[in-house]
Amino acid sequence: MKIVLFGATGMVGSRIAVEAVSRGHELTAASRSGRVPGGVGEGHVTALAGDASSADAVAELAAGQDAVASALAPPRDGADPRGPFLAVNKALVEGVRAAGVRRLVVVGGAGSLEVSPGVALLTTPGFPDAYRAEAEAHGQVLDFYRSVTDLEWTYVSPAALIAPGERTGTFRLGGDRLLTDARGDSRVSAEDYAIAFLDELEKGAHPRARISVAY
Repeated sequence: MKIVLFGATGMVGSRIAVEAVSRGHELTAASRSGRVPGGVGEGHVTALAGDASSADAVAELAAGQDAVASALAPPRDGADPRGPFLAVNKALVEGVRAAGVRRLVVVGGAGSLEVSPGVALLTTPGFPDAYRAEAEAHGQVLDFYRSVTDLEWTYVSPAALIAPGERTGTFRLGGDRLLTDARGDSRVSAEDYAIAFLDELEKGAHPRARISVAY
């Protein structure tokens, strides 16, 4: 497949890039810096500078691709991330539409996952205040994607804790419910998350839906 990945140099994005290249996909890695994602060798990927907040720039990079992937994250400059992150995703969707690409897979957040029916993780006691606005930003973006009916999008939420780790190839897929292990922990390595992300990108098993990934 020909894939363009926005946010390709971040912690999650770089691991998605590595996984995509390892499977033989033709990857265009777009980021503000235009750098090659860490872990991907020179010559195995086309790295370009790209502004996902510009629908025109997105359309230019997405033209001729089979699918678009987004590992974009809310801004962490101290300002309220909700409005800016929603605006970026709206521009992303507009650009994907303009390019004529139908498949869009998005790195989501865990805060909107439910711990019980109708109760989101981010509303539970003890949820870190430092991450609340970012979680709310991701939740608003999920609500936006659920209003998009003309693209085959999938929103992929990680476990409550996602961090660099081991690529085991063993994980579970869920839906809107927070997945936890036998000890009540919700976690996944970024490497295993990337496997699930690429599986979904290739197979398109969950169009216009949110899935979740955890151990």
